[in-house]
Amino acid sequence: MDEDRSGWFIYSFVARGTMVLAEYTEFTGNFPSIAAHCLQKLPSSNSKFAYSCDQHIFNFLVNDGYAYCVVAKESAPKHVSVAFLERLKADFRKRYGGGKADTAPAKSLNKEFGPVIKEHMQYIIDHAEEIEKLLKVKAQVSEIKSIMLDNIEKTVDRGEKINDLEEKTTDLRNQAQDFKKQGQRVRKKMWLQNMKIKLVVLSTLLILVLIIWLSVCHGFNCTKKDHN
Repeated sequence: MDEDRSGWFIYSFVARGTMVLAEYTEFTGNFPSIAAHCLQKLPSSNSKFAYSCDQHIFNFLVNDGYAYCVVAKESAPKHVSVAFLERLKADFRKRYGGGKADTAPAKSLNKEFGPVIKEHMQYIIDHAEEIEKLLKVKAQVSEIKSIMLDNIEKTVDRGEKINDLEEKTTDLRNQAQDFKKQGQRVRKKMWLQNMKIKLVVLSTLLILVLIIWLSVCHGFNCTKKDHN
């Protein structure tokens, strides 16, 4: 095993509130006291926190009143520490969720859960490459999901614009139909006016022809009587 990797994790514990229930370390030092000091300052809300001290990172995961901690060297990748805390939390909740952990005294779970913490440390170290690949896949999936959601939003937005365009097209079509009807009415009115004018002119011509014919006929009759 890689020497640097084997020393990634220094110390770890599980606490209820500020009371440490189980812990594990193979190293000597003041890591437990520093971690306990950090624990006193953690907010109660579910979240993740990290503090740097003496080239070590104190990583915390707070969830539902419990705090999970791992002290790692700065050389340990952040995602490895996070993966360890998530695995530690899942196992602890599976074993003690809603059970004796809620009333257990300080460090009373050391004997049974301390070795479990060690096993999880070793597992994460042995599968660091797999975890990194998995995180990359998740990141790619997340990116693809984000792109798909963005495309869906754009499609919806385009759909709304298309609907607006359809409404405008419908309005233009209705306006065109109204204009066509108005044009038909105007043409019909002009045709009637033209017919009236033609009838007036025709009537006038007929009257003139009639007058001329009567005048000619009357004049001819008068001349014929005078000759006899």
